[in-house]
Amino acid sequence: ASAIIRRYVGLGNALNATALNAIGMRYACLLNVTELNTIDPNSLKLASLNLSACSQLTKDILYAKAKRAFSDQHYLPAYYELIKPYLGGAPGEDLKALSKDNVNMDVSTLANLRRDSLLSLTVSEVENLLGINLRDLEKWQHKSPIREWVRMQKQSELDKLHIGLAGGTQEGYINIAPRKFQPTSSASLGAVAVTLHLLPALLISFLTVSVLS
Repeated sequence: ASAIIRRYVGLGNALNATALNAIGMRYACLLNVTELNTIDPNSLKLASLNLSACSQLTKDILYAKAKRAFSDQHYLPAYYELIKPYLGGAPGEDLKALSKDNVNMDVSTLANLRRDSLLSLTVSEVENLLGINLRDLEKWQHKSPIREWVRMQKQSELDKLHIGLAGGTQEGYINIAPRKFQPTSSASLGAVAVTLHLLPALLISFLTVSVLS
């Protein structure tokens, strides 16, 4: 399949909506960077792709193209459904902006976001993204990367959601690494032993000088 796609592109054919739909969900992830860059963003308006099995680089490239393709609908209610298949490549700042739009994201979509993007979100931002689906988050709290996100949040903030999330950071909790003491070398022990051995003589000398003075 990869060879056929490369030959198709090599002959000067564009990866338009018709070609993308012909490639289908199964082979979309086989496109390399060069082939991905030949895709006209507007082609994504008519294409139906599932990027869940694609590499992060593929998701990042196609998200950027999809964002441009649907930019004229950014403030419309339909925008979220249009951009949803590509959110696995969305940076954190775009998700923060999306959290203000009452999108009611499902938790499975949240769990498939870019890891760094998810971990950058606050408790209130995740709450706003999920909307009516917030309670489903409790069922996912032990699954990665939701688990890692929970651990990064203050437990007091998680408690405000009232959905039973546990495992966040406790207020005032500080991780203190145990102090490592360097083992005393045999040379150091020898020096200490000599000092202790000479201590009585040194003390007598000090007292004698003090009396005579």
